[in-house]
Amino acid sequence: MIRNVSRREFFKQSGALVLAIGVSEALGQSGAAPVFQPNAFLKIGADGVVTVVVKHLEMGQGTYTGLPTLVAEELDADWSQLRIEGAPADARRYNNLFWGEAQGTGGSTALANSWLQLRQAGAAARVMLVAAAAERWNVPAAEITVARGVVEHAGSKRKASFGELATSAATQVVPADPPLKAPDQFVFIGKPAAKTDARAKSTGTALFTQDVKLPGMLTAVVLHPPRFGARLASVDAFKAKQIRGVLDVFPFVTPATSGVAVLARDYWTAKKGRDVLIAEWDESEAFRLGSAEIMVEYKRLAATPGAAVRKEGDAARALSAAAKTIEAAYEFPFLAHAAMEPMNCVVALRPDGCDIWNGEQFQTVDQAAVARLLGLPPAKVRLNMLFAGGSFGRRANPQSDFILEAVAIAKGAGGKAPIKLVWGREDDMRAGYYRPVYFHALKAGVDSRGEPVAWRHTIVGQSILTGTAFESAMVKNGVDATSVEGAANLPYAIPNLSVELHSPKLGVPVQWWRSVGSTHTAFATECFLDEIARAAGKDPLALRMKLLEKQPRHRAALELAARHAGWGEPLGPGRSRGLAVHESFGTVVAQVVEVLKAKEGVRLARVVCAVDCGVAVNPNVVAMQMESGIGFGLSAALSGAITLKDGVVEQSNFHDYPILRFPEMPPIETLIVPSSQKPSGVGEPATPVIAPALANALLALEGKPFRTLPLSSQGLVLA
Repeated sequence: MIRNVSRREFFKQSGALVLAIGVSEALGQSGAAPVFQPNAFLKIGADGVVTVVVKHLEMGQGTYTGLPTLVAEELDADWSQLRIEGAPADARRYNNLFWGEAQGTGGSTALANSWLQLRQAGAAARVMLVAAAAERWNVPAAEITVARGVVEHAGSKRKASFGELATSAATQVVPADPPLKAPDQFVFIGKPAAKTDARAKSTGTALFTQDVKLPGMLTAVVLHPPRFGARLASVDAFKAKQIRGVLDVFPFVTPATSGVAVLARDYWTAKKGRDVLIAEWDESEAFRLGSAEIMVEYKRLAATPGAAVRKEGDAARALSAAAKTIEAAYEFPFLAHAAMEPMNCVVALRPDGCDIWNGEQFQTVDQAAVARLLGLPPAKVRLNMLFAGGSFGRRANPQSDFILEAVAIAKGAGGKAPIKLVWGREDDMRAGYYRPVYFHALKAGVDSRGEPVAWRHTIVGQSILTGTAFESAMVKNGVDATSVEGAANLPYAIPNLSVELHSPKLGVPVQWWRSVGSTHTAFATECFLDEIARAAGKDPLALRMKLLEKQPRHRAALELAARHAGWGEPLGPGRSRGLAVHESFGTVVAQVVEVLKAKEGVRLARVVCAVDCGVAVNPNVVAMQMESGIGFGLSAALSGAITLKDGVVEQSNFHDYPILRFPEMPPIETLIVPSSQKPSGVGEPATPVIAPALANALLALEGKPFRTLPLSSQGLVLA
């Protein structure tokens, strides 16, 4: 049985060896038995190795560095002692504290929800190690110090390593409320530290789903319907079965997807078999609209009353009495997540359960969905968390779509062999889930002094939560909270304000995309504010600072970014600046973009980013995530668009859904606003700010607004 394959043999077969850092124990084993395990997050062996069990997926955002930092800080470990292990699916022990009894990674919550939990885990272990030393040396615990993995009693000049004390520490009482360090005692928190997964990823030894190889494993590739909502009517697999190495072909249906699976011992053979299948589809319930037709309907809806989201004062009356009114509409396309590692999953069925290996982001949701499909108790579904090559929300699918697909195929194959489901880039683009299309209509009024007195905002776009397990908690009175975040909590002090929402139902599968609702609300609100400033003859920064008098975090971030970028200082000809500020996931980000007009188009000369994320646990990771979020946001702003024609997705790969390349990245300077507040998220908040800051720089440069994304659709060419 697969579960009896040795760990060494598994990695030998997979061609992967984990060095310097442990990932999920791929076969549910822990290697050498831990000597000291005071809680669910920490193990110390007799060799002194400190294994930190991380409950959140590492998909490039730094959880395997940030979370161990919290443990190491309170434990007073040496950084070189640390090894990291991904937690198994167990919501009782490893739940996201912000989500209740549910385990998963998302919403930029990984470090924020672990802030106290993991510090307490490290502190408890430290107390127990000290107690063990005090007992062994017969000295008061208060006289013992711990530093860099060494426990020491200065008076008697005795020392011991964690490994030497591990066995006796395991017999100590686990403290319920161990004391935590004051900020001025921090050794690791607030300081740069090397990423724990950097070496393994740089050398190719890190284990991703694509690296997993199990004895007898087959690879599955799927033929999906060409239109959403279509169902298989018939399939001719004759040609596929003539291809040497194709072992099986059969249709399947899950609660989320359907298609035809082709099995082989390698991806390329399975793909060749899939590509020659001849299928007929029942498209009686298929979605047939194109992108242009969707937008026409959205514009019609925007002219009608929607569900009330926020209402202060009387916007209609204030608009009618305003000295001047400004109107604008903003359009946003579907977006693909386009992670570097497309969707994949390895499944092995057991007589009494199921084992899954993947970059697991949504443990509780996926575990329950698999259990329902197989008729098993959730505890019988074991999820082994590996690294993920990006996600941007995609792997946290509310319908568990590709996970169920892999399980259904393993079941359809009779459970005779482990199955690795592999989606190619084209599958990911054409059969995935998308950031919804949105349309925003705004109207504002200013008084005789040019001060904004009215703001009316109508949003039209699909709900990503309706029909999911999250609907009851996050869709209230017809308002999906994720559709309006960033607009419902607009920070600007405008006395008469109205926000409404339409959530039309389309047959296109949608879900969250990095920074969720803020991906469109930040662009609409921040671009519109610049248009108001221009119409009123005001400086965009000065107008924001006045409207944010009661928002000190926004003001501090704006002031820092603007000062560092030289806002107000003269620029040479053909150059301009634009700025934007936005709060998402508890973090405030302000950005200033400087652009230069060149013969070939527009060049992004510079981006200055200021972030208030509370305590910056690792400033390097914060800067990396600001840069990552800016790059991701620029890709969407400049050229990202999934378009439909007669219901069929027109894009298929990076040639027609381009992602920003390294030579196109502008110089980025990240500034961290000093803070003593609890940490907030950094994985997503930079993404929504870059597009409006860039569009506002273009407005200043060209004298005309850019209201439709991607900007390439409005003629922008990046030099």
